[in-house]
Amino acid sequence: GYGSNRSHVWPLAIFETAYEALSQRRNIADMLVSEQRVPQMVSMFISHFGATSIRPPVSNDDFRSDGRSRMEYRPMELETNVVSHASGSARLRLANTDILVGVKTEIDVPFPERPNKGKLEFFVDCSANATPSFEGRGGEELGTEISSDLSRAYQSSLAFDLTSLCILPAQQCWKLYIDILILECGGNLFDAVSLAVKAALHNTHIPQVKAALMDGGQVDIHLSDDPFDCWRIDVSTAPLLVTLCKIGEHCVVDPTAEEELCSNASVVVGVTPDGNITSVFKTGAGSFHPQTLVDTFQ
Repeated sequence: GYGSNRSHVWPLAIFETAYEALSQRRNIADMLVSEQRVPQMVSMFISHFGATSIRPPVSNDDFRSDGRSRMEYRPMELETNVVSHASGSARLRLANTDILVGVKTEIDVPFPERPNKGKLEFFVDCSANATPSFEGRGGEELGTEISSDLSRAYQSSLAFDLTSLCILPAQQCWKLYIDILILECGGNLFDAVSLAVKAALHNTHIPQVKAALMDGGQVDIHLSDDPFDCWRIDVSTAPLLVTLCKIGEHCVVDPTAEEELCSNASVVVGVTPDGNITSVFKTGAGSFHPQTLVDTFQ
């Protein structure tokens, strides 16, 4: 119900502007921005002509094409409790990126190697209307990549406290199914998804439960009948994902879709509010100089 199917009609003047830019060997992206043309045209030209033919949208003076500095995020809009049948939910809009997250709770058996901890399971679904790159198996591969990175970040001992989800050690625990729907993709997916996930977990209400181990090893569980008799998860230590997108010799945060097309490598870092790094994951075919990573992490 939240998906969007948009079509854009571009005036002939825009194509004439592009032809003029090619004829005069001017920078296409700069010209379109200066004349306030449709932003989607920049993506189309970058995709067609290649990022190498267009100047990177980040200058050495710490100034990006949209006016932000390299370490500056765009404004975002966050709503919680947007799905009535979920235990917790959130929707986040970051420019043209739109994410919906729902959380469902279920009683399960803990892993033998983690008998006193609960479980988290992430699933990412990429709407076919979000971006043309999600057609075919593109969206499925990206969804698997995002869910794997979230799992690594949240499983770290420095991050989310899964012991609060334990009901009876080695017997019963809460399992949270975190379903993520990418409604629209406008850049910086990893960061936006992690923000929406943390908000949805904060909004999650878990029923109070009493459990006891009976004779014969059976577990007796009683759930409260009162819908208001629940507790909420402490997400104060939950990690967020921060994408550092390399453009030229610099890294930027919160990259736009156009900036991502101009980059050949990014590193996604899971970080807690205390500054602990819980996971590091590189995307793209390019590479990072070790000192560049050290300087950026600092």
